[in-house]
Amino acid sequence: MRNDLGELSVFAVIAEERSFTRAAARLGVSQSALSHSIRGLEKRLGIQLLARTTRSVAPTAAGSALLRELAPALERIEWAVAETRKQRESPAGRIRLIIPRTAAQMVLLPRLAQFVRTYPEIILDVTSSNDPVDLVAEEYDAGIQLGEFIQRDMIAVRITKEMRLAVVGSPQYFESHPIPRKPQDLKDHACIGFRFSNGLYRWEFEKGRKALTVSPQGPASFDDPDLVIQAVLNGVGIGTAMENTLKELIEERRLKQILRDWCPTFPGYFLYYPSRRNQPAALAALINTLRT
Repeated sequence: MRNDLGELSVFAVIAEERSFTRAAARLGVSQSALSHSIRGLEKRLGIQLLARTTRSVAPTAAGSALLRELAPALERIEWAVAETRKQRESPAGRIRLIIPRTAAQMVLLPRLAQFVRTYPEIILDVTSSNDPVDLVAEEYDAGIQLGEFIQRDMIAVRITKEMRLAVVGSPQYFESHPIPRKPQDLKDHACIGFRFSNGLYRWEFEKGRKALTVSPQGPASFDDPDLVIQAVLNGVGIGTAMENTLKELIEERRLKQILRDWCPTFPGYFLYYPSRRNQPAALAALINTLRT
């Protein structure tokens, strides 16, 4: 079938031009190559498609019947190829993107309206997930994730400044519990966990040359960071989230940030994708928008 498609295209051009000479000029190949292709096609099909003399070429009855069915199919193939090339040349088409909810709120949503106005022919198909995924296996075009969770064979583009994890509790909670002064004190507190599909996220602390991790132990854990903070606001216990997402709640004193001197900054979110080669224009437009 792979050979037939090329030879069927050749047959259609010759039948349309009614000339091997004109068809060869149109296709940019030799007349002998066209003759070889047609002979091979007719041999495989077991029927003559073109009647040819020294003066003229015309489709046989079988050739005319084939051409009536073939011409619309070739037009559809040509259109499909042109649309595929268009994705490389102009920002258009669908981008399948997987992104944590926090990153969607911080990075994507604030720039989405402008992106849609600038690139009206691009459709973003966004899936929200906190778990790292195999982009190729899951058929995503790109993802957004913290740098530490991105595989080494991915191309990664930074799209946020450095970030910091904030450990917070509500004033209501601290009315009946002492404020932790060091990470080791958390063992005496209700810690609300943030959960990936493969387990709880461990809280990482660092100060000077000291580094340690804490596995949160408490009455509840969630796979949604917003629910973690809602539980904290309701006085259930201590939780964590990205510091810049909690700025207003901290300034309004609805949350109290603790252990800040134990929470180092880290690189933040990156947009990542499998390869630089033949990058679609739509993906390049998204990268440029988020990077700036």
